[in-house]
Amino acid sequence: MAKLIIQIPCLNEAATLPQTLADLPRRITGIDTLELLVVDDGSTDGTAEVARAHGVDHVVRFRAHKGLAAAFTAGLDAALKHGADYIVNTDADNQYAGADVEKLVQPLLAGAADIVIGDRNIGALRHLPLSRRWLQRIGSWVVRQVSNTRVPDTTSGFRAYTREAALRQTVVSEFSYTLETIIQAGKKRMAIAHVPVATNRKTRPSRLFDSVFTYVKQSAATIVRIYALYEPLKVFMAIGASAFTIGFAISLRFLYFYFTGSGTGHLQSLILSAVLLIVGFQIMLIGLLADVMSANRKLTEELLYRVRSIELAGAAHSAPADTAPAPAAAAPDTPVAARDAADAGRRHG
Repeated sequence: MAKLIIQIPCLNEAATLPQTLADLPRRITGIDTLELLVVDDGSTDGTAEVARAHGVDHVVRFRAHKGLAAAFTAGLDAALKHGADYIVNTDADNQYAGADVEKLVQPLLAGAADIVIGDRNIGALRHLPLSRRWLQRIGSWVVRQVSNTRVPDTTSGFRAYTREAALRQTVVSEFSYTLETIIQAGKKRMAIAHVPVATNRKTRPSRLFDSVFTYVKQSAATIVRIYALYEPLKVFMAIGASAFTIGFAISLRFLYFYFTGSGTGHLQSLILSAVLLIVGFQIMLIGLLADVMSANRKLTEELLYRVRSIELAGAAHSAPADTAPAPAAAAPDTPVAARDAADAGRRHG
């Protein structure tokens, strides 16, 4: 039996969450069980209570605001522990058309993809300023180059994962998960598809960043950090080789003047050349060391994947047949976990 859980990270979304929930489908062809999960990222407006009042099956609640990346990761973890075979992530501001959840899931059900990204067709979103539309296009192009994927809308939060793909997600960014997870999936050779999705009228300004400059800075830092994490040798070799080449060129200039009898007064060039040659060589050595560490990181990620798989298999085996395992790892930040389990028992009992 195929089970789909739709997760919704929330931060003070009591006003917009009811409409978002109302638009989500309750039945999808090929899915036997569909449940809703809300991750309350330290809201102060009663978002968790609103979620429960509108029939949400599971609520994960942080006592303090931790950020979108942490909320997304906690949602994946909780969905997996509740036995999800497929997971859809959407925003709580009702940005995406809920009916398109089925479009996201179909490639997964057909076995054609591990991850499906909803393409909003950024160029057609007239409520976005032209500058932001162009920045998102440029950013998506950069992400496609570094990840070797073809996702046209890399910042879209409307996406679907198979259980296997969700198990292999390891988000380290504290800003957002959108760019990092695509680069990570591309480097892990996952099958990534995209489908066109509709969007609804804007309900509120973005809370992820306070200015375009902040968005560009954080996004650029995320892309560089994650690419360097997965391709350290390329990054450090390029930087080191550039410094070494410039230093070597300057040394040739010094030697030219020296052997032509006019080397006096060019001592600064010799010093600069020596510094650049040494620095460039050291950076290339750092690249080699980072590449070794990258191999260890891949082994660690594989180990983490196996531990997660064993943990979930053990939880499913020990849980009663008619109830889902409680998200134990999220318990310290989920004071509503006990009520969640009780509600599940009453629904299935």
